[in-house]
Amino acid sequence: QVLLVQSGGGLVQAGGSLRLSCAASGTFSDYQMAWFRQAPGKEREFLAAINWGGTRTLYANSVEGRFTISRDNTKNTVYLQMNMLKAEDTAVYYCAAEKDYALTRYSAQYDYWGQGTQVTVSS
Repeated sequence: QVLLVQSGGGLVQAGGSLRLSCAASGTFSDYQMAWFRQAPGKEREFLAAINWGGTRTLYANSVEGRFTISRDNTKNTVYLQMNMLKAEDTAVYYCAAEKDYALTRYSAQYDYWGQGTQVTVSS
């Protein structure tokens, strides 16, 4: 069992930066972690994933080069650094954990989810 608690987010101007954090209980280093987002009226969208050791990452085309996923297994925390934010990045952002698959972008394969945090980018 893993409990994920998110922090960060908020309101930022276009072009600005934010960092999201997701602190986990349980055996954090067993899990591959990911970030997703969901805008109103849209499906949940994969953003980035990182393997258990932090040595491999996977990004969606929409955020590659602007967002960076990282993890600190000593702090049981995964991060999403978001730079060059755009109005279309406005959404509720979620972290997620799974340990049965290779790096995956499919939300159905993630077992545990954070509570979500709002990110609003003003243009």
